[in-house]
Amino acid sequence: MGSYVPNTEEQRAEMVAACGLSSVDELFAVIPPEARVAHLDLPTGLSEMEVRAQMQALADENVRFPSVFRGAGAYRHYVPAIVTSVTPKEEFVTAYTPYQAEISQGVLQSIFEYQTQICELTDMDSSNASVYDGATAAAEAVLMCKDRTRTGVVLSGTTNPQVITVVKTYCESRGVHVTVVPPAADLSTDTDALATATGNDTAAVYVQSPNYYGVIEDVETIVATAHDHGAKTVMGFNPIALGMLRTPGEMGVDIAVGEGQPLGLPLSFGGPYLGIMCARRELMRKLPGRMVGETTDATGNRCYVLTLQAREQHIRREKASSNICSNEALCAMTASVYLAAMGPSGIRQVAESSAAHAHYLAEQLADVTGFSLRSARPFFHEFLTECPTDADKLVSALAERGILAGLPVDGGILWCCTEMNTRRQIDALVAAIREVSAR
Repeated sequence: MGSYVPNTEEQRAEMVAACGLSSVDELFAVIPPEARVAHLDLPTGLSEMEVRAQMQALADENVRFPSVFRGAGAYRHYVPAIVTSVTPKEEFVTAYTPYQAEISQGVLQSIFEYQTQICELTDMDSSNASVYDGATAAAEAVLMCKDRTRTGVVLSGTTNPQVITVVKTYCESRGVHVTVVPPAADLSTDTDALATATGNDTAAVYVQSPNYYGVIEDVETIVATAHDHGAKTVMGFNPIALGMLRTPGEMGVDIAVGEGQPLGLPLSFGGPYLGIMCARRELMRKLPGRMVGETTDATGNRCYVLTLQAREQHIRREKASSNICSNEALCAMTASVYLAAMGPSGIRQVAESSAAHAHYLAEQLADVTGFSLRSARPFFHEFLTECPTDADKLVSALAERGILAGLPVDGGILWCCTEMNTRRQIDALVAAIREVSAR
């Protein structure tokens, strides 16, 4: 295999000449010389057995913690066996929705079921067929709200920092100004500052609840503030939390987005994950990506069609308002199987168990000198505490004991519990903290 490029040397020369250039090197002259690679120094090929041994050696370097007390956007939940037995089937793993979509009735139905479940979970009117991840969904959502006269975005500073970064990156290329309102002292959204930052040119106000620090926000007040100024409200949510908290639809949110990883997807060192996007009916046509609908064929049989792909770049890319083209269909199916297996009562049990374990941990840590809660506001399954010692050193010391502690944040530690954290694990964590702190 001399080349992966199917064009001949003569064809390449013709293309270069058509560009008004003399060589391929001239085409890439804008790239600094220090950033170019003259050649790839690749080793010789290995046999299948040698490759397997090498990959296994790399995998053996991974550390798998028996006890995990870290969240911050990615959560360790139990995945029922039915999820991992259905989704790896070859017809699902290899299938892709083609542009002649009606050929793929099975794939379309799976996406339709996913959309339906997300709408039921959030009480929103419509859902797309998912986007890349929760941060991407947030960025796409605020851009949905932009119009000719409204080009500003106001973000609550209690949002996950990674989401804020992605939103800023998306908005910078569109000339959309982003204002981040610092959190209040109790780690909730400063609603007065948010109201001051929201003006007549604000297109979207974004709030995450439960927020990055675990605090449950006063979403209805934020929605009212945004609507008073003619802006739309985008809410980031944790899908598991909706098992016990009020839904975005109940609180009057215009667009709801979230990271779908808690719905049956393992942590997997950060991906692939699933971006959930749903909106009120009047905003349905602005949703990026794809939307599948149900109809009947010429003989009256039920069938599924690709109903909407209004903003994709392959249609009129020079006028596109979104560059999302693919969807996370396999991850969406995983979430769909998980939701079907758990049902409403199962999701509620997971949510209540996670919250109960987190509150038990908070009570136990409160008895350890120096580990007071930073906020007295209600929280779901995450909370931030002070740390009387160096947080990074404490986390490292606990890691040596097989415990992945919370995430060091602002000099404290952001703790998280799910249904996977037993009371015995929590007691062992607190005992280990006392031992390390006593040194």
